[in-house]
Amino acid sequence: MSVDHATLLTDLKRRVKLLEDDLRERADEVPEMGEHLKAEYGHAREAERTAETFTAWREATLTQAAVAWVLGCVFVRFLEDNELIEEPLIAGAGTRGERAAHRREEHFRFEPNDSDNDYLRAVFRTVAVLPGMAKLYDETHNPLFTYGISGDAAKALLAFWRDVEEASGALIHDFADPEWNTRFLGDLYQDLSESARKRYALLQTPEFVEEFILERTLVPAIEEFGLEPVNEKGEREPIRLIDPTCGSGHFLLGAFELLLAR
Repeated sequence: MSVDHATLLTDLKRRVKLLEDDLRERADEVPEMGEHLKAEYGHAREAERTAETFTAWREATLTQAAVAWVLGCVFVRFLEDNELIEEPLIAGAGTRGERAAHRREEHFRFEPNDSDNDYLRAVFRTVAVLPGMAKLYDETHNPLFTYGISGDAAKALLAFWRDVEEASGALIHDFADPEWNTRFLGDLYQDLSESARKRYALLQTPEFVEEFILERTLVPAIEEFGLEPVNEKGEREPIRLIDPTCGSGHFLLGAFELLLAR
């Protein structure tokens, strides 16, 4: 079963709204969180990174945190449904779902005072050990580690990923994909929050545009310099490039496929 992108986006937008409400409530009720938001706003004003009111800035920050919590789970779900990690951590089809539930139970057996907020963060730290995932779950920069959702909200988020269809018993959101196509992840980041999309100018480059640009930049470079160009020291080294959009990395994946073909 592959990802139903339209249904996934619709359902995740609802999740983001629920988490925004939860984070807003916690910002009002948890002194440490409220004080941290005010301090960060002060730093942003002092550095001239914002001219917004505190209320508007706080709302945008909490939206970003809500999106981070949702996407943090999506990345794990993609890995576990495609068996890119050995042990399922959040959910899974059939026995893998049972193993994920058992892992959560084991966590609370050793950490009885934890909530599902703590469990999900433990999941993210487990995945962050993988080299390809470390930067996604960088605790210094990923807002999900700074702005924690409530235990009840985290429990509902976990339950959402484990929802199954009544008739078939299959997961509603199954990320198994033999092609391992990840472009939908960039689309999710772009579309989960309209306010965040406008604020941060989130717009993923269409695949045909990406291919057009690579064919007119990387291909001529290979033809002129080869796959191992000579560097300033007169030594040959593998061709290198940067992502011209500083975006989701799909330019780099397209470049990889192009280079591999040659």
